[in-house]
Formats: sequence, structure tokens, C-alpha cells
Amino acid sequence: MSRPAPRAVPDRPPLALHDRAMDNLQFIRDTMARSSAFTAISGGSVVVMGGIGLFAAILADTSSSVSWIGTWLAAAVLSLAVSMLATSYKAKQVGEALLNGPGRKFMLGMLPALLVGVVLTIPFLRGADIALLPGVWMLLYGTAITGGGAFSVRTVPAMGGAFLLLGTIAVVFPLPDPNLWMAIGFGGLHVVFGTLIARRHGG
Repeated sequence: MSRPAPRAVPDRPPLALHDRAMDNLQFIRDTMARSSAFTAISGGSVVVMGGIGLFAAILADTSSSVSWIGTWLAAAVLSLAVSMLATSYKAKQVGEALLNGPGRKFMLGMLPALLVGVVLTIPFLRGADIALLPGVWMLLYGTAITGGGAFSVRTVPAMGGAFLLLGTIAVVFPLPDPNLWMAIGFGGLHVVFGTLIARRHGG
């Protein structure tokens, strides 16, 4: 009489229902975290913005407040155009929407502080001491980046924090040549953090 074949013993027991539920919950959390963060920030464009800032610091003439502010506003508009084009392109590459979801929250989070920066620039066009303007601009830009960065990768709000710190120092210790603070902030910080974003988040 033949013996029954032995049952195959599985290598490991099947996952308990609790373990499966925890795995599914972790997957859902990870998916929600990815969907709530705008990751299409172009680090390369931030580096280019830094280059524009350094170039503007060389060109800006401090002898005329109107000319100086005009140079920096032109640099800001050019930087914004570069950033928007590069971010829009990267958003398409990674399948993220620029005007919906996290992308929209990112931009709306930045907008109020940037508009306040424009309004506060008006008195300086009328002859106020531009030595304080770099600190004011960096504080408001840092506020904008920190607000928008709440919906983006961690390096972005960290950059906002760096601008807030540097802006505070620039307000407390204004320099005779405001281009120096502008070069350090809008030039140097952009290059440093743009490089970090490009390395950590793919371009």
C-alpha cells in the first residue's frame, strides 16, 4: 500500500490580515504624500536664476535708485520667465499639473508675499534709501518660497528659510553697496539650492 505524498510546506506563512492592512495603509499614505507635493521644481532653472542675480549685481548702478531698482526688476522678470518655462516643461515630463492640485497650491502660496514685495518697492522708487531694499526683498521672497514650499519637496522651504535668515541679517546690517547682499542672496543662495534640487529631484 503506497504512502500518501507529503504536503509541501510553504517557505513562510501567508501574511496575516492585519499585516496586509498595514501594508495597504502604508501604500495609501505614500501615494497621498506624493500626490500632495509639487515635485516638478526645476533645480537647473534655479541655478540659472542665481546666475542672473550675480550678473545683475555687476550691472546694477547704485548711484540712481530708479536705475538700480529697474535693473533688479528686469532680472526678476527674466528669472521668473526662466523658472516658469523650465518648471512647466519638467511638470509635463513627470506628469504633474502646473495649474491644478499641488502645483496650483504651490503658486498661490507664493503669490501674496510677492505682491507685497512689489507694493513695498514703490516708496524706494520715490527716493527712499535702497540700502534696506535687499533685506526687504529677501524677507518677502523667503516668505513666498516658504509658503509655496509647504506643497513641494523639503529643499524648497529650506531655501525659503535661508532667504528669511539672510534677509533678517541684511535688514539689521545694511551694506553701503546693496548689490553685495543681492549677490549673496539672489545669486549665491539660488545657485546652492538649485544645485541641491537638481541632484536630489532630477534636474
